Amino acid sequence: MKKVIILGVLIFVFGACGTHNQNKTYETNTTLDAMVENKTFEIKSSWAAPQVTQTMQQLGNVGLLPQGSTSGNIDISSHTNFLKMEQGSVKAVLPFYGERQFGGGYNNNEGIEFEGIPDDLHIEKGKKAEYSIRFKIKDKNSKSEQYQVYITLYSNLTSSITINSTQRNTIQYKGNVSKLDSET
Repeated sequence: MKKVIILGVLIFVFGACGTHNQNKTYETNTTLDAMVENKTFEIKSSWAAPQVTQTMQQLGNVGLLPQGSTSGNIDISSHTNFLKMEQGSVKAVLPFYGERQFGGGYNNNEGIEFEGIPDDLHIEKGKKAEYSIRFKIKDKNSKSEQYQVYITLYSNLTSSITINSTQRNTIQYKGNVSKLDSET
């Protein structure tokens, strides 16, 4: 009889913990669904993953990257960076690490910046409640540079952004997605 009571208590405790996790997952999925449906969210990235080339490897070896970073994984949590989508319009300011194939000109911001209505916007929901978003957009400071942007928003509110450029090597950003602040 004692074993039955202990077993019943354990089932109750573990069952309650599982229900809490299911509720939390449901809440984050609902939050993500609403943000994507409204096309209104903000991504702040913590890590940049540039394409590892010999030049990037040399920069890492010399110690020119932030502490705790490698040539393939750079901590950008202290940099101002964001990608915001608000009712279909997209704005981004992201630091760029890597090689550029064509010159950017004088007085040109070396980061990735774009703002406006994207071309060929596609949004798809995956089997695991993640969203894939892709679009094309022109650079804010250069009329000749264009980006192909691939965003994955995961159900745990993390994100991955991959940017292919007509003038730079591919770079990926990893961070978190959240509701867009109405004050920004």
